[in-house]
Amino acid sequence: MMKTLYISLVLALACSFTAAGQGDRHDVRAGNRKFRKEAFKEAEIDYRKGVAKDTLSLAAQYNLASTQYLQGDYEGAGKSLDAVKDVAAAPVGGKSHLFEYNFNRGDVALQKKDYQTAVEAFKKALLECPDDLDAKESYIYAKKKLEDQQQNGGGGQNDQNNDQNQNQNNDQNQNDQNQDNQDQNNQDQNQDKN
Repeated sequence: MMKTLYISLVLALACSFTAAGQGDRHDVRAGNRKFRKEAFKEAEIDYRKGVAKDTLSLAAQYNLASTQYLQGDYEGAGKSLDAVKDVAAAPVGGKSHLFEYNFNRGDVALQKKDYQTAVEAFKKALLECPDDLDAKESYIYAKKKLEDQQQNGGGGQNDQNNDQNQNQNNDQNQNDQNQDNQDQNNQDQNQDKN
C-alpha cells in the first residue's frame, strides 16, 4: 500500500553528501554496510558517531532517522529528520532534498497517528514532486485517516468516554443485581415468618 521511507534513496544520499562533511564519511559508510545487512542497531551506532563528528551531516542524520524508523523509534526518527530540515532545503549538487524530507516526515507522522502533520508533510512533498505516486497515495491515505479521526471526535477522547460509560453501566448493573438479591432475601425472610 504505502512505501515506507525512501530507504534506497537514503543510501544514495549518503554517498552524495559525504563530500560536504568529510568527518563523518567513514562512519556513514560503515553504517551503510550494516544497514544493507539489516543490522539496524549497529548501523544506528555508526550513524550516531557520524552525527557526533558533523551535526549538520545530512547523510548521517538522514540515515540515523531511517534506522530509528525501522526499529519503531518514531519519536527519535522525527527528531533526527527535524535536525536536517534546513540542510535538506539547501541545494546540494543542484538539487534540494525537500521531497525526501517531507515524505519521510509524513511517514513518521502517520506512524505516530499525527494525521494532521502527515497530511501537511505529504502535501509539501507533492509540491516538490507532483508526479510521485507514493506521495499521492500516502497523502490520500493520511487525509482519509484525518477525516475519520475528526468524524469520530478525535478518536482517543471518544474511546475514553466509551470506557467511562461502560464502567458506569457495569456499576449500574452491579447495583441492580445487588438490589435484586436484597429483594429476594427480604422475600425469603417474609415467607419464613409466615
